[in-house]
Amino acid sequence: MTLLTILEVPDPGLRAIAAPVDTIDEGVRATVADMFETMYDARGIGLAATQVGIERRIFVMDLQEPEEEGGDPVRQPMVFINPEILSVSDETSTYNEGCLSIPEQYAEVERPARCRVKWQDADGKAHEEDMDGLRATCVQHEIDHLNGVLFTDHISKLKRDMLMKKLAKLRKAA
Repeated sequence: MTLLTILEVPDPGLRAIAAPVDTIDEGVRATVADMFETMYDARGIGLAATQVGIERRIFVMDLQEPEEEGGDPVRQPMVFINPEILSVSDETSTYNEGCLSIPEQYAEVERPARCRVKWQDADGKAHEEDMDGLRATCVQHEIDHLNGVLFTDHISKLKRDMLMKKLAKLRKAA
């Protein structure tokens, strides 16, 4: 497995629209393995292929939530190939989102509270599921990446400008 380079704003690759995966083969599974390794190394919970310069409709996710409150995180890796949101709820929820492509910056983002998603896994098996909570937020965030959309596109220009100034200051200090 290989650690991949995570693109960071303002890299134009983050605005790429990913192409569907036609065939799920060993090459795709190797990409998925590299993406998981990269995501875990960066301490993220989701990573889209476009974030690592691969313009394919793939993302990996692992919320690493503990089984019980205060318990240790439990890994439950999920692979989404050719994901598609079929429907969303009218009800919304707000989550303080961050992104590996916009390091150490967070903002409150309002999204549909629930969504129905279909996708294929790394074996090509089809799935369709209703999601809510952090899982729904993360899936919507990662599918946005595959469509060239960043979480900062969901916040006001003022908040986005402030966030980017903080990021520039952080980079300058490093």
